[in-house]
Amino acid sequence: MAIVIRKAVDFLEEIFTDGDKAAPRPLKIFGSAIVLRNPWVGRGYVEDLKPEIHTLASELGRLLTARMAALAGGADKIEAYGKACVTGLNGELEHGSALIHTLRFGNHYREALSAKSYLSFTNTRGPANCPIMVPLMHKDDSGMRSHYLTVQFSIPDAPTQDEVLVVLGGATGGRPHHRIGDRYQDLKDLGKDVTNPAGV
Repeated sequence: MAIVIRKAVDFLEEIFTDGDKAAPRPLKIFGSAIVLRNPWVGRGYVEDLKPEIHTLASELGRLLTARMAALAGGADKIEAYGKACVTGLNGELEHGSALIHTLRFGNHYREALSAKSYLSFTNTRGPANCPIMVPLMHKDDSGMRSHYLTVQFSIPDAPTQDEVLVVLGGATGGRPHHRIGDRYQDLKDLGKDVTNPAGV
């Protein structure tokens, strides 16, 4: 089954000032979405989603990773990352999830960034112009709260009922004036072992 893409949409914002204080350097927050036909819609309940996952997910990951690198000015500029999907209302939540929750999709982005953290995510269903929310975290350290950011945008005509949006998000740094510490300091303050916070 060939991928049927209707459009690709990129989002970019640059933050120069926050809280009436200039950022040490401009922060770019960006996302790239591919709008494609949902390959499972109209077929009733499909038990085995793997054939379409194996056919489509890797190509989506490859295309979106290239677009993200272009938005950032190079993959090496991306410090925070995440992913998301929005399934149109005729599809199942599982349909969008199937395309992004596979190493065939995410490894393109992870490997381009030499990342160590898992890709934070959202998977939702919604109509055209619904909010697209991509949570971000540091590519190498999930405990660095400075890089807890969210890419937020919408596409006025997507997803239609029979489409899926597949999205990658990224940022070139953390919040301009982050000052809430990180989870490691919290663990120390609570008397927990930083290397074994669950105590097991």
